[in-house]
Amino acid sequence: MTNKTFYITTPIYYPSGSPHIGTCYTTVACDSIARYKRMQGYDVMFLTGTDEHGQKIEEKARESKVTPKQYVDEIAKIFKRLWKTMNISYDRYIRTTDDYHVEAIQKIFKELYDRGYIYKGEYKGKYCTPCESFWTESQLDENGCCPECHREVTQASEEAYFFKMSPFAKRIEKLLTETDYLRPKSRAREIVNNFIKPGLEDLCVSRTSFSWGIPVTFDTKHVVYVWVDALFNYCTALGFENSRYNDYDKYWPADVHMVAKDIMRFHAVIWPAMLMALDMPLPKHLAVHGWITFNGQKMSKSMGNVVDPFILSERYGADAIRYHILREMALGADSSFSNEIMINRINSDLANGLGNLVSRTVAMADKYFGATLPTYREAGEFDDELIAKATALRNKVDEFIDNTQINNALAEIFRVISRANKYIDETTPWILGKDESKKARLASVLYNLLETIRITTTLLSCFMPAEMPKIWEQIGASADDVTYDAAGRFGVLPLDVTVHRGDIIFPRIDVEKEIDELNAIIGNQSDDTGSTVGFEPEKLREEITIDDFAKADLRVALVTKCEKIKRSKKLLCLQLDDGMGGRQVVSGIAEWYKPEDLVGKKVMIVANLKPVKLCGVESNGMICAADMPDGTCKVIHPDDALPNGSRVR
Repeated sequence: MTNKTFYITTPIYYPSGSPHIGTCYTTVACDSIARYKRMQGYDVMFLTGTDEHGQKIEEKARESKVTPKQYVDEIAKIFKRLWKTMNISYDRYIRTTDDYHVEAIQKIFKELYDRGYIYKGEYKGKYCTPCESFWTESQLDENGCCPECHREVTQASEEAYFFKMSPFAKRIEKLLTETDYLRPKSRAREIVNNFIKPGLEDLCVSRTSFSWGIPVTFDTKHVVYVWVDALFNYCTALGFENSRYNDYDKYWPADVHMVAKDIMRFHAVIWPAMLMALDMPLPKHLAVHGWITFNGQKMSKSMGNVVDPFILSERYGADAIRYHILREMALGADSSFSNEIMINRINSDLANGLGNLVSRTVAMADKYFGATLPTYREAGEFDDELIAKATALRNKVDEFIDNTQINNALAEIFRVISRANKYIDETTPWILGKDESKKARLASVLYNLLETIRITTTLLSCFMPAEMPKIWEQIGASADDVTYDAAGRFGVLPLDVTVHRGDIIFPRIDVEKEIDELNAIIGNQSDDTGSTVGFEPEKLREEITIDDFAKADLRVALVTKCEKIKRSKKLLCLQLDDGMGGRQVVSGIAEWYKPEDLVGKKVMIVANLKPVKLCGVESNGMICAADMPDGTCKVIHPDDALPNGSRVR
């Protein structure tokens, strides 16, 4: 055990809509590591929060006819509710609208300016509003779009302050290539080749085209750019440059920042540069994970499936969801999500593996010994191998956790669980139980199984905190039996341990039946207000008259052909049979639909829109679609019986 501190952070989440299952990974992973370190005896600080400034928030609040602060207040509540549902044990939650953070950022910005690292200039270049990122021409993707989200960028020109990046290029390259800062190491060369070798350009760190941000104290028409505002939360949450907290000297530098790959650049290049400019210690590790994907796309662009974490947790329990996303994601790589993959993982590992091991062992102890094992023992074949694997497990898991390889830690634990199930088949306790002379041997077999369950579930409790105590109750383990120290030893349970049969911990799921039920939930699951679970509809716009509505000519049309527009990742070009000779419509739905998904389907269009050109392609109308809770979009499909060209009224 140790008295050392351990500081781990998630990025602060951008509250642009309701969170989805893909949102959960980073926070669940950090929570698991934080729990493990607490179990080891570390003084842990686990930080998460919400990043609440920026142009996109200002625009969404305006659309909803609320203030930006009212908008982010409601979204922050959803995040906190999700973290409670997922049993997230954060120690501190920061919001960038918190007064103490605002105070600190203003001081930090002024200090960088006073040191000569920030200067005033004019920004001319490409800007991605959804990502709140500035890009040079060379950094855009092959379609001239944002290299992160692949949406269209706009030309921006405004007075701005800039942060000098070039003085730190060599130090950052050395940090990435010669140290263990960035994990996995394979990401380092990508960053160096794409961003450092071509030459680090100075970074725009203020905006004047919107006002929802932290004002620059010495030039109040400017607000601090989001990445200065957001990145320093890791320090301000500890009391850096403010009097709210006094933990900076205790916990900084951070032991682990964990982020998804889409914000790797900011944490691997910009963040170290700003810390270097202030002569501050650098974080020890930046762990970069991939995306949870659906049909090969980032989860935020998914469609047509149940990925709401509130619904999934209600059906399967938070522990099962936590286990699935942690087990599937290898550090640095993407992991594919589907309901079928998730259910099969729950069945194979949790129901057939751990749940089956617990049920069989406890049931046999109850059947053959009236729930309390005798104190006499007889060793036999296969014992040594099982005991050796169980006692070696903790150190292996330690190493994987220290290297932020959570999926490998879980795989190692379940290898021991699998070995214990095999041990049952090898020792045949149901045969031993028929022979009175074999009772001592049977007692040894069952005790070894109970001890293996105790060790594996002690370690698993950091990843699945809700269900493991139920297993401990069934195997007769006390609080002292399931500590980190006890997980490294075999023979901790008393010889005359008493088990307590209980409910099946992870019941097996009928895959086909469950998939059918989930598909039904897609359109039917709603709360008491009639809105989709987790979804808060935007407020109604100003009232209109029937005459106003009549100006919009809505028609039914059939999609006869659909193809991608080469110059855009966002747009599809649809040929429609509108009953009036046909028309071409360009729609920004390529993020959620493949062309073949739409051909042969009826759609509803606004038919009397003035023609426009999008990426050089003429569009005569607009496809009607609805926003989904997870930020995706669903095309509205009219009844197939409606004739092409019929008016919607």
